[in-house]
Amino acid sequence: MKPVLILGTRGSDLALAQARAVRDQLALAHPQLRVDVKIIRTTGDKRLDVDLANPGPLGKGLFTKQLEEALLKGSIDAAVHSLKDLPVGLPDGLVLGAIPPRADPSDAVVSKWPGGLDGLPRGAKVATSSVRRAALLRHFRPDLVTVAMRGNVPTRLRKLADDPAIDAIVLAKAGLDRLGPVVPDGLHVAVEPRLLPAPGQGALGIECRAEDTNTLGWLAALHCPDTARCVHAERALLAIGGGGCAAPLGALAEIRDGALHIRAISFEPGGPVHI
Repeated sequence: MKPVLILGTRGSDLALAQARAVRDQLALAHPQLRVDVKIIRTTGDKRLDVDLANPGPLGKGLFTKQLEEALLKGSIDAAVHSLKDLPVGLPDGLVLGAIPPRADPSDAVVSKWPGGLDGLPRGAKVATSSVRRAALLRHFRPDLVTVAMRGNVPTRLRKLADDPAIDAIVLAKAGLDRLGPVVPDGLHVAVEPRLLPAPGQGALGIECRAEDTNTLGWLAALHCPDTARCVHAERALLAIGGGGCAAPLGALAEIRDGALHIRAISFEPGGPVHI
């Protein structure tokens, strides 16, 4: 009988696509292993009324707490997270067992108008629930109006296509790529390099129990040291600033010629601070 590894994941379309990709990668690396996917609903999935810009006491671990509880109870062996959603401080007894190669970390403007951010008309309404994205949009286009929008990626894309009052939304390019052809006809997608991504955006973090040497061994085949080096540097900025995943901080680290280079921007009351 094959050994079994149970991956926990949120139930959104994107989370399932990510978990299934990890399952397939593990199966390819370890043909002797059976990998199952278990859906666990998080507070962020249940509470669509929560304002992500001001989540209050629910803020920390909004999309991760129930997955971590399942890990600690032993009902799953590993949890697949979008790394940008994972708080910097992990609960005692849990570790990141693997960080696979990163997908495109960019933000993309999905719009009814071609030309990305510069193609939006004056006063256009852009939907986002990210304080980072809202701050960056106001920085580069003070005339734009940002409005909150929650829901999984396909739902938000349909809302954009159907609502004449919304001109654009900003989404992670990695999420669009992982979901495949989900952008409705008539919408335009443009990568926007001026919008520095959230720390860890485009990367996955696979969390497991620190003492679970079997799972750590299976996950090692998926780990990318260069990606891990970059995202740890980005997340260190969050730790230094004391911010959480919802902090208005954009950061992108890259390795060029063996050296790590990082660009970051943080929005303080007095204005943006570039690093």
